[in-house]
Amino acid sequence: MSDEWIRVAAAADVPEGGTLLVEVAGEPVCLYNLDGSLYATHDTCTHEEASLADGFIDGDCIECPLHQALFHIPTGEVRSAPATHSLRVYPVKLVAGDVHVRTTPAEAT
Repeated sequence: MSDEWIRVAAAADVPEGGTLLVEVAGEPVCLYNLDGSLYATHDTCTHEEASLADGFIDGDCIECPLHQALFHIPTGEVRSAPATHSLRVYPVKLVAGDVHVRTTPAEAT
């Protein structure tokens, strides 16, 4: 997979305090709007096959709708079980009101 930036949505399509499911290089990615800051993680919970775009935002975390695993949105870090593996996080930038996501995840910290 090449390392490039692609347009995935208009910034206005990501609701404040909400999520938007998009595709990045064939992968499901969840966009988040937290107080006007945009973030992107892999959309599938690392515990079981559930879309985080259907989850619940609690502060700066996303709760999986299936078994309530909790992940820190900016870092992808697991905050509560049953998940044990962090989410992949993708760099995001705004270009003329459009959301662009890099096709390769950020390096884990």
